[in-house]
Amino acid sequence: MTAPETLYRPDTHRPARPRHRWAWALAASQLLVAWLWWRFGWQAGLPAMVLSHAYFMGQVFLPRSGLYAPVVRRRPGEGPAVWLTIDDGPSQDTVAMLDLLDAHDAQATFFLVGERAARQPALVREILRRGHDLGNHSDTHPQAWFWALGPKAMAREIGQAQRALTDIAGTPPRWYRSVVGMTNPFVAGPLHAHGLRRVAWTARGFDGVDCEPVQTVSRIARDLEPGAIVLLHEGAAHGHNPAILRGVLAELDARGLKAVLPGASAD
Repeated sequence: MTAPETLYRPDTHRPARPRHRWAWALAASQLLVAWLWWRFGWQAGLPAMVLSHAYFMGQVFLPRSGLYAPVVRRRPGEGPAVWLTIDDGPSQDTVAMLDLLDAHDAQATFFLVGERAARQPALVREILRRGHDLGNHSDTHPQAWFWALGPKAMAREIGQAQRALTDIAGTPPRWYRSVVGMTNPFVAGPLHAHGLRRVAWTARGFDGVDCEPVQTVSRIARDLEPGAIVLLHEGAAHGHNPAILRGVLAELDARGLKAVLPGASAD
């Protein structure tokens, strides 16, 4: 079986087709539940039903799960490189974070919220001018209910963000990150329609919520290695996002790792 990261090499523009294997698996599981209930009674059928429902529901909240939509789990490419990804902008932190990236000769993909980008197009253009990449991170970032959006609402969240970013940048983003990493069965269709590839992460410090910079950088540092995808945020209310980025960049320098975009060389 081809690895997910191979499916999403940056030199291909063929988006992965929506997967429907989950639907067949769900149907098969419920047939098994029905058989267990008929054969052994509720003592076997009820636990089987609960477990099967819990499994399919739980996959929605696992950022690296590919059950409902294909996902990039590692940075495409080789060498001593990591992929820095920065969610939730543009924000009041954007320029400071761009300056830090410049100081360390580092590149990042900024996963932007469509309505925020539309209000601050100059920041979006500045991200591109400095040699970075854009990703789609929904239009309104409905983190409380993104997991439960139906097909029309999901298509609207992804599609409107894609149009807003394309209008500003002139070219459509090719990367997508689900809000809080949640992915339900209705994500795959819009991703395919817009040629987007979903990106997870392998290193995170929970910097999108109230945190302390040193401890946050330490959590990220545990998983810094070649091929890592680092999840960072900007614009959080705690105000520490630039300091956390500074710490992560220092860790990369100390380990001889380079933050470059997929397809770029770390040499």
